[in-house]
Amino acid sequence: MARILIVDDSKTSRRFLKNMLEGSGHEIVAEALNGQEGVELYEEYKPDLVTMDISMPVMDGIQATKEIIEKDPDAKIIMVSAAAQKSNMIEALKRGALDFIEKPFDADVIINCIDKIMND
Repeated sequence: MARILIVDDSKTSRRFLKNMLEGSGHEIVAEALNGQEGVELYEEYKPDLVTMDISMPVMDGIQATKEIIEKDPDAKIIMVSAAAQKSNMIEALKRGALDFIEKPFDADVIINCIDKIMND
């Protein structure tokens, strides 16, 4: 199973993702409250995968994704956001995200997405 970093400014979203992912056998190595913290924790923990929100204070998820990918082109990042405007989705994918899941999401959708990415 994957070692995962959750980056989301919503405590409720982080708790939901953590419970769901740990229940599926994944390990949550750290949680970040904004993109800046996400970049720092990515460097510290080198997780297998990152779930990244888009709209966050300090640094948004698109900029954080760009910075992580610049440092580690093999980083696996899934955008998980309620900000699902087409422009955000395209920008996230251009910056290196592997997929985009819209909140509120179905647990099976995110688990299947993570399994697919980890098995590719």
